[in-house]
Amino acid sequence: MIRSFSRCGGQVSAVGRSCVAQGKVVLVQDTIRQRKQQMVFSRSYKTPVSDVKFLLREVWDFPSHYKKLDKLNGDQVTDDLIDMVLEENVKFAEGVLAPLNEVADTEGCTRIDDHTVKTPKGFKEAYDQFSEGQWFGMTLPEQYGGQGLPPSLYTFIGEIMASANWTWSMFPGLTQGCVNTLLSHGTDELKDKYLPNLVSGLYTGTMCLTEPQCGSDLGQVATKAEPLGDGKFKISGTKIFISCGEHDMAENILHCVLARLPGAPPGTRGISLFLVPKILVNDDGSLADGFNNTNITRIEDKMGCHGSPTCEIQFEGAEGYLIGEENKGMSHMFTFINTSRLGTAIQGIALSELSWQNSLEYAKNRGSMRSLSGVKNPEAAADPIIVHPSVRKMLLTQKAVTEGGRSMIYECAILQDQMSEARLQGDSKKEKAIDDRMGFLTPILKGFLTEVGTECTSLGIQVYGGHGYIKSNKQEQIMRDIRISSVWEGTTQIQALDLLGRKILLQKLRPINQHCSLIYSFCWDIIRKGGGTRLRAHALTLAAKTAQWQFLTYRIALAASKDKDFVGMASVEYLMYAGYHSLAYHWLKQEVAAEAALARGCKGELDFSEDFYKAKIETSHFYFENLLPRTDWLRASMLAPSSSVMPLHQDHFSFDNH
Repeated sequence: MIRSFSRCGGQVSAVGRSCVAQGKVVLVQDTIRQRKQQMVFSRSYKTPVSDVKFLLREVWDFPSHYKKLDKLNGDQVTDDLIDMVLEENVKFAEGVLAPLNEVADTEGCTRIDDHTVKTPKGFKEAYDQFSEGQWFGMTLPEQYGGQGLPPSLYTFIGEIMASANWTWSMFPGLTQGCVNTLLSHGTDELKDKYLPNLVSGLYTGTMCLTEPQCGSDLGQVATKAEPLGDGKFKISGTKIFISCGEHDMAENILHCVLARLPGAPPGTRGISLFLVPKILVNDDGSLADGFNNTNITRIEDKMGCHGSPTCEIQFEGAEGYLIGEENKGMSHMFTFINTSRLGTAIQGIALSELSWQNSLEYAKNRGSMRSLSGVKNPEAAADPIIVHPSVRKMLLTQKAVTEGGRSMIYECAILQDQMSEARLQGDSKKEKAIDDRMGFLTPILKGFLTEVGTECTSLGIQVYGGHGYIKSNKQEQIMRDIRISSVWEGTTQIQALDLLGRKILLQKLRPINQHCSLIYSFCWDIIRKGGGTRLRAHALTLAAKTAQWQFLTYRIALAASKDKDFVGMASVEYLMYAGYHSLAYHWLKQEVAAEAALARGCKGELDFSEDFYKAKIETSHFYFENLLPRTDWLRASMLAPSSSVMPLHQDHFSFDNH
């Protein structure tokens, strides 16, 4: 301003005042421009291709796994095919889905009427491109229009799409559950009529469980199903919290609905499962005129996940068809539920990945203070915050959880392939054994990965400081979108009771004993073969934690035999202990693979750089030293007596709020 004034000759004239004003405008414009540049600290999603390929080839050896899948066309899944699938899906995720993520949050969904919900701009076009590319049918049966490849292929790309745009990925994700349910329990007539259009993407699917009076306690389901004859039923009742219950992306929507037949037994023993189309389908495959009395009376205004409509649906005598056996609806619906629980575990990792990418970029570029150990960037006024130990711990926690959790997902992807192969081979004994193992691992994945994934998105905001709380930086959207993950598809508390109560104690500890045997063998094999001192130390640590976990299970079983509340007291801490233990196992597997690559000089055709493998080893060391010790306080908490929680009368929780 002074320079502008002096250039006007030092005279306070009209021209001078104009010159000063112009100077102010320029300065204000510059300030605004700089402010905008400072405020936007986010990057576009980039697929972690190196980590994906490392897990696929060096940790879990999927190429060898695929060669064993005769019925799933595993011989067709070559390295070239895997690379092609990843490359094309990366283009779709980064180029099409990721740019719509912020639009999904800011625009959201709009209810137009009882049968019309408008999705965010670009969602339908992205879905059309997805369907035209036959992505969804890639791993579904050929007889219904799919390509019949192993299910794990969709797991890999599903995580990539979930990171790019979680709410968009929910639409095909829920359809996957509908398809699995029909494949497992539907009649041939239902399969032939509906599966081809689900596989092609012309139809989508939903899961309708929750009602106003009941959430996790589905024994209270009141929706009615009245027989009409000829295999048809009239469905009446209200369902709430139905994700993707109405939208403009597909021609038709198929609802999987829990309801009660007349005279059905009380509780969950009297629930049946029905397929209820939004629009009835004629015998020739064409759509009937009008709608099937599935009315969308509202969509919820939510904290996050704005891109997916959460609907209240009034079924007012809608026509439906029985899936499976009468009064077996809960067991049939668990096919859908377990698909969704694994999808929700992916949500925990996918959004943790997105938050970590942003916070890592920010930490490398944001300058603040000097390093405690000496100046690291003398040319700048301050060092980047990534040099500070407390910031590094947050970033490494995000990295350890995300990359370790991804490995946990991939392990289950292998089991899903093996279970599908056993089913197609007619080996029911093997299928049952794998299903039991999946049943043991699923609550750990769903409960643990969503809890620590939510923690990582919170750390993502913390790395940003005040800028993380600003919408334009996009970190806060990620935390809002992930927060539901530990609630829906069964809260963490429900997962914990399922793991400890149903999967372990009711099965007389057999699943935990079998699991621990596998871990012991893995650890002792490392110790016998030798390797780096740190690697063997980590193997010994994991073996010791395995013994501790087993011993804790025995102690809980003994205490629960005398105090029924003890299971509820210990269950959440028990689940989290199981999760940290599992993450240690997966980091040890990655450390073994990295050591092997370094030992061969990183000279393999598909090897990464030496620095890549060293980073894996350092992250594993961070995990064992900084995160695995959390199990110590979890151990203390899970053994706390119920007398420390249960005696307080409910009226005495507060004397000010009654």
